[in-house]
Amino acid sequence: MKKNLLIIILVFISIVAYSQQTAKGYVYDDTNRNGKKERSEAGIAMVAVSNGTEVVLTDEKGYYSIPVAEGNTLFVIKPSGYKTAVDEDFIPRFYYHYKPEGSPQSLHYKGISPTGKLPKSIDFPLYPYNEPENFTAIVFGDPQPYSMDDLDYFTRKIVDDVKKTDKTLFGISLGDIVGDNLDLQPAYKERMRRLQLPWYNVMGNHDMNYDASSDALSDETFESNFGSANYAFNYGNAHFIILDNILYPDPRDGQSYWAGYRDDQLLFLANNLKYVPKDKLIVLSQHIQMKDEPGYRVEDRQRIFDLLKDFDNVLIMSAHTHLQDQIEYTQEQGWMGKKPLHEYNAGTTSGDWYSGKMDAMGLPDATMRDGTPQGYIFLNINGNRYDAGYKVAGKNSNYQMNIYAPKVVPYKGRTTSQIVVNFFMGSKNDVVEYRIDNGPWQKMRYTETADPSYLTKLFEWDMTDKLLPGRRPSNAVNSTHLWSGGLKLDLPPGEHTIEVKATDRYGKNHFGKRTYSILE
Repeated sequence: MKKNLLIIILVFISIVAYSQQTAKGYVYDDTNRNGKKERSEAGIAMVAVSNGTEVVLTDEKGYYSIPVAEGNTLFVIKPSGYKTAVDEDFIPRFYYHYKPEGSPQSLHYKGISPTGKLPKSIDFPLYPYNEPENFTAIVFGDPQPYSMDDLDYFTRKIVDDVKKTDKTLFGISLGDIVGDNLDLQPAYKERMRRLQLPWYNVMGNHDMNYDASSDALSDETFESNFGSANYAFNYGNAHFIILDNILYPDPRDGQSYWAGYRDDQLLFLANNLKYVPKDKLIVLSQHIQMKDEPGYRVEDRQRIFDLLKDFDNVLIMSAHTHLQDQIEYTQEQGWMGKKPLHEYNAGTTSGDWYSGKMDAMGLPDATMRDGTPQGYIFLNINGNRYDAGYKVAGKNSNYQMNIYAPKVVPYKGRTTSQIVVNFFMGSKNDVVEYRIDNGPWQKMRYTETADPSYLTKLFEWDMTDKLLPGRRPSNAVNSTHLWSGGLKLDLPPGEHTIEVKATDRYGKNHFGKRTYSILE
């Protein structure tokens, strides 16, 4: 009996020793670019390293030491003024997976191969460069291809549309990298390679291993392709945080998913923010928007609010909804910061899941249910400030609104028709004005309803007497960026011009124009 008890104790001690170890190594200036720490290569002090929960800083020699358990991913938090290595697909290589036995073999989609024993030294190379404080990041919402055809649409309509400048430093995809078929993740990476930009990826609900037994194992395939699902990095005077905010399975019923965080993720965020100056811009990127309280664990949202409230400038970016929404949180929702917290729920690169009519190039229209066309975002960082612009795929960058109006109206007649403007980046606090034929500018009325331009697309599908190529779009939802105004019918018969001016939350003016005719 005593012998058996001794064996059990020894086995337990060996398991604990195996699962709880100390990782150590250097963050260093890789001067010869070979990815290996040489004696002549200097370490870099005061760089943050994390095991996914704890965060430590390197000493004056670039040395760090941190506890590590089986299943952890170690990563360096890129400091400003340095680059990390990237792989052939331009995925930043800032991490080391510690999974001695690899991912569970029972998973349908391949995870991480066994990493074996913990190395004596886990070193992270960095490369100094003159990093600007004013720069641009490209942001993609939900590429979400369900097939190679969808991936082709994404490549031709979105990836090939991107025009970089010298100020474009990197990109972020806000989750739903693919649509459940995780075997498409490598193909997505190959297509993204065309952009030749370091690209950071957020995990979405369609990127999960749905056959995983716990939330901690639901990201095994994602991690094998993209690294950690929770991490951070710095550019200029901005600190970027990536969080996986999907809980699977939903702890309420053991099925589906819920939006929120595990305790270890919130500990990582708290420990990470200890080393971030309060005057830095914080950009938190995650997949599911925080606005929809029934779909979001409210106490988790409050913990995020409490951790971020002392920072002067915070932006939250999300996707998931396949529409576009500018959300503000105030004390009413539990945000106690100095000014309202802005969440940009971004439009998606898949639009309305690649639905709608095909154009001459064989690409789907894919306009979203709120009338926002398929597109992507340019996030402009200026010191610790930001502004964002939405780029409609295939259109000039100054195309920021759609103007709906009847084509013809009766001279001095009566009509209930309205001018309706969908200002894609708009929110209810923005100012939208219009004028007709160089008349005086008049404010338009903000309204939340279905976009009539989008409804006409649905009517075309519903009223056709022959099958149309492609797939019918989703039913319309109320848009949060519509304005309306009346028409003038007492002008002389002929063509007349409607001009619209929209002033966004950043003080930028955007213009649109269309015509209508008055007939006797």
